[in-house]
Amino acid sequence: KFPVMGVRWRSSLTLGEKEEVNNKNSEDGGNKEVVASYWGIKGEEVKKEDGTPWKWNCFRPWETYQADLTIDLKKHHVPTTFLDKLAYWTVKSLRFPTDVFFQRRYGCRAMMLETVAAVPGMVGGMLLHCKSLRRFEHSGGWIKTLLDEAENERMHLMTFMEVSQPRWYERALVFTVQGVFFNAYFLAYLASPKLAHRVVGYLEEEAIHSYTEFLKELDKGTIENVPAPAIAIDYWRLPADSTLRDVVMVVRADEAHHRDVN
Repeated sequence: KFPVMGVRWRSSLTLGEKEEVNNKNSEDGGNKEVVASYWGIKGEEVKKEDGTPWKWNCFRPWETYQADLTIDLKKHHVPTTFLDKLAYWTVKSLRFPTDVFFQRRYGCRAMMLETVAAVPGMVGGMLLHCKSLRRFEHSGGWIKTLLDEAENERMHLMTFMEVSQPRWYERALVFTVQGVFFNAYFLAYLASPKLAHRVVGYLEEEAIHSYTEFLKELDKGTIENVPAPAIAIDYWRLPADSTLRDVVMVVRADEAHHRDVN
């Protein structure tokens, strides 16, 4: 069986897992002050709807939602124009090395690819933000839409970090791939936003395929269907007894939504 390993990363620490820092205001310098932030600042106390404390520092209760699992997963934008075909075959050309590298290790594959998937929304939102400032005009809601997409993809990563542990060379690969992809996408967006969005749309179609294969491996028992990480249960408002399969289902639905937007 392919292993699914638990790992705790600093970025997904809950508010309950507090850190101790030196209290510089103390006379003897030996006292400790408990803080719940990387910056050493105590955040406001947030509670759930039932009044219990909210334990996550990477998102808030009002940023959670229930994924639409009824979304059409088979929808495909047939490439017609030159830009469509360029975007389509660019994505298809990237599929082969990805399959060769990750094989059927879908847990690590999902986690590693989400480090890239969260880039386009941030790049597009940033460039549209600057354009809005330069032209003194509204964005039509696209800035927030793209930044929300980037945040959603980042939460996919925060989730899969809890169930998969990357190898050292996979971590190194993140630096290389993200650096190349960020700059390439930035230039592509400057040259043609439509091309850039088409690339993302076709990338999301491939993501849907990958998560469908992930589900098949879970159903066959090749990958252990472990309990869903707590962060996923709170973010997607899943039942307390949800499993990794339920998480993959909602992530796949998210990717289908991003496909349609782009």
